[in-house]
Parts: sequence; structure tokens; C-alpha cells
Amino acid sequence: MSRNARPRAAALLLGALTPVVLSGCVGVSSFESELLACGAGDEGAPTNGVVLMAQSVPTASWVPCLNPLPPGWHFTDLDARNGSATFFLDSDRNDIDAPRAIEVWLTGSCDTSGASRVPSDREGMRRFERVTQVSPTYIGNRYYVFEGGCITVLFTLSGADRAEPLAVATQIIGTVPREDLQDLVREESDGRLELDPPGGEAS
Repeated sequence: MSRNARPRAAALLLGALTPVVLSGCVGVSSFESELLACGAGDEGAPTNGVVLMAQSVPTASWVPCLNPLPPGWHFTDLDARNGSATFFLDSDRNDIDAPRAIEVWLTGSCDTSGASRVPSDREGMRRFERVTQVSPTYIGNRYYVFEGGCITVLFTLSGADRAEPLAVATQIIGTVPREDLQDLVREESDGRLELDPPGGEAS
């Protein structure tokens, strides 16, 4: 990231961190997907929405983020509050056409009872799957369990093509190590800010 971009980046990070600390809840509608990007800018750094989710769940060693979305898929809302954060993906594809077809939650823990453990596609995480309804609407949950947290992916699919959204979720929902976000906040604020302030109450 260029030197000229540093003051702006630090200000944006302060804006991302402050709402959760002060109010305990922040809702953001109509976010562009880049604000939850796994990597952006010259150095491929995670973006402010990812930082916000990390502060919402201070125990989570991993935080979800978004890789580039394929045509027909859109990021809609981010709701970050003390203890949890969630965002939604819509599809306007004719064969899917599902508002909030994919819902992603970050929490400190999750209930995987009734779910089957399957081979994980993410290092350092255990993966579980649970399907609660097949027809006429496919409804299922996917869980990634790791140290200090859980990422839950909920599917609500009404179209005939269900394989594609499942594959889309695997491809576009990425994760960022908490350590990387800690380093990002320190660097972009020239050491003035911390992702997890000592003695601060983030939950």
C-alpha cells in the first residue's frame, strides 16, 4: 500500500473498529463485496468489514471473507455485533433466483448436533454438514469449527440447480487468520490501534 494511502486506511480502520466497541452493534446494508474482500489493494490486505467481524468475535482464530463473486451473485448485508457477525449472498440467476441464498455466520461456538462430520477443505478446521430439508426448498447448514470460533454457512435454495450454490460457497467464502488482521491494524494505524485492545471489552 502506498504511503499516501496509509492515513486514509488508518482512518477507515478506526471507523471499522469504533462502532463495535462503543455501541456493541453495527449493521451495514448494500455493502459492496470489496469491503469484505479477503485481499484488496496493492498488498492484498483484508478489508474493513473483515476487521469488523474479527472484533465482533474476539476469540475467533479465523475470520470469514469473500473472494471475487461470480456473475449473478451479490453481497447484501453485514450485521456485526458483540459476539457474532453475519452477512448474506443473493443470487439473481434464473435457475437459482434466491434472495439471501447463502448466509454466513461467525460465532464463538456452534451446535453441530445432528450434523455429519465430513473431510474438511480448510486446514485447521473441522467440517460438518446437516441437511434439514430437500424439497421443495433445499435447506442445509455447513459448519467449520476451529480454535475459538465457528463459521456457519446456511443454504436456502429454491431453484433446480443446487449444486452450483454449494460449489460457489466453497470457492468464494475464504478465511483470514486473526494474526494477519492484528498485524494489519497495527501497520495501517502506525501502531496506534489494536484489533483487540488490552483490557477492552469486545464481547
